[in-house]
Amino acid sequence: MTHRDSTSDEGEEDCESSRSTMKEWWLHVGLICVPLVAVYLHVPPPQLSPALQNWRATGDFFTFRGSSVFYRESFGARGSSDVVILLHGFPTSSYDWYKIWEPLNQRFNRVIALDFLGFGFSDKPRPHRYSIFEQASIVEALVSHLGLSEHKINILSHDYGDTVALELLYRSDHNRTGHLTIKSLCLSNGGIFPETHHPRFLQKVLKDAGYLSPVLTRLMNYYLFSRGIGEVFGPFTQPTDAEYWDMWTGIRFKDGNLVIDSILQYINQRLKHRDRWVGALTSTLVPVHMIYGPLDPVNPHPQFIRQYQKLVQRSTVSVLDEHISHYPQLEDPTGFMNAYLNFINSF
Repeated sequence: MTHRDSTSDEGEEDCESSRSTMKEWWLHVGLICVPLVAVYLHVPPPQLSPALQNWRATGDFFTFRGSSVFYRESFGARGSSDVVILLHGFPTSSYDWYKIWEPLNQRFNRVIALDFLGFGFSDKPRPHRYSIFEQASIVEALVSHLGLSEHKINILSHDYGDTVALELLYRSDHNRTGHLTIKSLCLSNGGIFPETHHPRFLQKVLKDAGYLSPVLTRLMNYYLFSRGIGEVFGPFTQPTDAEYWDMWTGIRFKDGNLVIDSILQYINQRLKHRDRWVGALTSTLVPVHMIYGPLDPVNPHPQFIRQYQKLVQRSTVSVLDEHISHYPQLEDPTGFMNAYLNFINSF
């Protein structure tokens, strides 16, 4: 005859009770979270601030393959035929250039900036396979739209825009159909070398989250955004509350938070096409300059700038004050402009 151990029976009952308690706990958590998430998902985007309303009102749109792309253009210095196109970074927009717009206007005949597809006031289609190649084609289409195809173009770029600029440089140097004729290129704090690029934690999570990405992007909020973006500004050059809200509003406009995971594939594209883009930079005869905020945690000092100077020996470099980080044109607009004008007036 087989005898069951009463201690064993009691242990099984305790385990069963524990599992039941856990199930009830998760059920309660789910019942609380589901309505909270449902409410959040229906929170409308913030209203445009007066500054953003003015930026949008003084811009225009053109159509690229069925999508509406925002751009802003102004005519400045008389007696000059120089044109500069500004290419912004991730995850923000052309509004990143507002602090240096007027100084640029005093030097150039035409100052042009756009919101890349998926950013700012431009359309944010989904599902969509966002790519650096497509963004470069959008810049070429804008140049054609503005009747500047025969013009030599100065490019000033930042972060994500640096990689778009390198694709444009590759096409220009290889005489690809529809390419820009580039007069000069100035980069700033872009992760152009995968080996020295350190994406933020949230970027790494979103780009590789797969089926979880649609959930995670919907759960993005102002608190998470402002905390994350604040980490790539210097301690003495933090955005104001109004600036944080303007950045976040640009992302939420047209539900841009829902395409961030798709846009972030640019990090994988940089690795895959490193030889193409870094090769274009190291071999070009176009005047090239780098403006660098050395406190940048995304492209840390001194690893990034040493690699840059080692590989891009024809380029000149401006390293800004030690407290300037990843957004130098916003953190130190005067230092940024001085560095850029010294470069642009040197040839």
